Amino acid sequence: MNKLIVVRGGGDIASGTIHRLYKAGYKKILVLESEKPAAIRRAASFCEALYEGMVYVEGVIGIKLNPKEFDKGLEAAFKGGMIPVCCDPLGKEISRLRPEIIVDAILAKKNMGTFKGMAPVVVALGPGFYAGKDADYVIETMRGHNLGRIITEGCALENTGVPGEIQGVSKERVIYSPVNGKIKASKEIGDIVKEGDIIAEIKTSDGNVTLIRATISGVLRGIIRDGYIVTDGLKIADIDPRIEEKENCFTISDKARNIGGSVLEIVSAHYNADDKF
Repeated sequence: MNKLIVVRGGGDIASGTIHRLYKAGYKKILVLESEKPAAIRRAASFCEALYEGMVYVEGVIGIKLNPKEFDKGLEAAFKGGMIPVCCDPLGKEISRLRPEIIVDAILAKKNMGTFKGMAPVVVALGPGFYAGKDADYVIETMRGHNLGRIITEGCALENTGVPGEIQGVSKERVIYSPVNGKIKASKEIGDIVKEGDIIAEIKTSDGNVTLIRATISGVLRGIIRDGYIVTDGLKIADIDPRIEEKENCFTISDKARNIGGSVLEIVSAHYNADDKF
């Protein structure tokens, strides 16, 4: 397992990294996720394997690992050329498996337990980490001139809470839950919606129903899984105003590929320097 790469998190940004590493020839990648991932761009996220059992992200297969047959399943996944995905939010398997590289791609805007020395190389994506102290490298995840920049000392920019702009639209394109409750989606990823259309409803514990409407017209780029228990303020949907680019809903984003390329640079430099791979 000394060539194993562990990626903590399997959402859309993490999946961009996983996909780039896999396509570059790094086939032993293990994804550790929470019990119930809350990915919005589910059609391009390996974490969905925990719900579906198996997923395809641009031709690469992600498969759910059975915790009771972890080692056997891990070996079978690697032999089959698949990406194993396991529920392990605390990273308990890390110390036992002793991976060569760890990538924290949880994107929680805070450190969820990753630390420098956890593996020979530790990479963290986004804010919440100090390169040189919490991780060996931090990757900038904020859109702009420094997106994907490799930081060897210091931190990534703090999260502004303002989504990246698409065709002049920024915060209006992202929808957050206004209440706590169970969501029932009435639209699917890739559907064309008009401003004001009902895309979902949220039923609270007291039986009240809150309707969730499209904030702009466009294509539903992402929406949280039907039946998910959401909390007030949780991101639940994303609308892209570019209706003509519907297929983008089902592929890895430019941002995820950019960040994944930076991680690939670090991984390749590590292995090439030591002639390990």
